[in-house]
Formats: sequence, structure tokens, C-alpha cells
Amino acid sequence: MEPTLLYGFPLGSSMGLVAALEWLGQPYRLSRVDMLSEMKSPEYLRLNPRGETPVLLTGDGRVLTETMAIALWIEARDRDRRVSFDPGTPQADRLHQLIGFINTGFTAAFTPYWIALEQEDADPDYKAALRRLGHGAVNERHARMEELIGDSPYLLGDRPTLADGVFIGVARWGAFHQAVRTGDYPKTQALIARLMADPAVAFAQAREDGETPPGNGALLGEVPLAELLNVHA
Repeated sequence: MEPTLLYGFPLGSSMGLVAALEWLGQPYRLSRVDMLSEMKSPEYLRLNPRGETPVLLTGDGRVLTETMAIALWIEARDRDRRVSFDPGTPQADRLHQLIGFINTGFTAAFTPYWIALEQEDADPDYKAALRRLGHGAVNERHARMEELIGDSPYLLGDRPTLADGVFIGVARWGAFHQAVRTGDYPKTQALIARLMADPAVAFAQAREDGETPPGNGALLGEVPLAELLNVHA
């Protein structure tokens, strides 16, 4: 059985893992999860008690959560090294370093923005304070990201890797929250633009938006979430 990635909308960080699966090119399935409703249901919480996406249902029936764990699962199956590098090499170490940074501090910096957005009835001063906190954190992390980006087109050379996938799923939040000013982080913003133009990323975002582009042929179809939850009840 092919692995199935449960990915969230709207604006889920898991969008980047969908792109990574396209770059990998091995058969997989998808299941789209509404993070504002379905992800909070008792049925979903039995699958992932943390109430988050992404979730990977592996080919042998195991449930794997957390972006870092799923990225490493993909890496272990990347026999042709399309999105990763040989274990133990400096490039592999650098890949893990970048994914670790993006999946922790870079992603967490946006938390105050999401809290402010989700609490519609909260005190306006409280929401404004959250946004100020988020603005400082996001810009500090963007400054660190700018230092990590080299002169190559992508984070680790001339082709996108797992690091780029994990990055773009989150990095687009800067524009959504209007958290960074155009021109403040030129290398970071150039990388975002380059990735957003990538066919696999465009495919992943279209799927997130509810469209059904075919991709490169690796995707074998979408599985309704209800069907997966019944199997794993």
C-alpha cells in the first residue's frame, strides 16, 4: 500500500511536504484536512492526539506525525537522492541543520500571529500586542535565515531539497501576515519567489486550495479524510 500524507488547509506548513513528495517522484496518496474544523474532531484526535497536521500513514499501516519525522522518513526512501544527500556527508548534516532551524525557531516565530488571528473576539489591545511580539520574532528569524542562505539557487545547491520543501510551507506566512517588508531580506525573498514558481510547489498549493491538478504522476489520488478515520478508528 502506498503512503498517504494528511495535509492541512488553509496555509498548512504541510504544503511543503506535498511538494517534496512530488520532487521525490515515488507513488503516494493525499488526504486534505480542514484545520479549522476536521482537525479538532474526536475522530481526528484519535489519529493524532496533538490535533495537528501533517500526518503520514506509512505503507505498512503506521501513523507518523511531526514534520521532522516525516521529512526523515522521506529521506530514508530517497534512493536516487532527488531531495537529500548520502548519509554521513557534510551535505546531509547541513540538510538536517536547516530543517531543524526551519521546523523550530523559524516556524514558532509566527505563533503570536496565528493566536491573534484565531481569537476573533479577543481584546484589540491584546491582539495588537501579540502581533507586535510576532513581528519582532519573525523578523529576527528572517535575519537568521538570511545569514544561512548561500549563493546557490536553493538552500543546498542547484535543486530543491527537503529543506526547501519544509521552508516554503512556512515562509509564505510572512506575506500572509504582512510580517516582513519587501526588500528587507533579499536572499530569503528571492528564494521564496523561486520556490513559489516551482511546478511541484504550485501543484501542492493548488491541491491545498481544493483544485485537482495531476502533478507529475506520482500522486495516485486523494483519499477522503472520513475514509481514513474510519479505518483507523
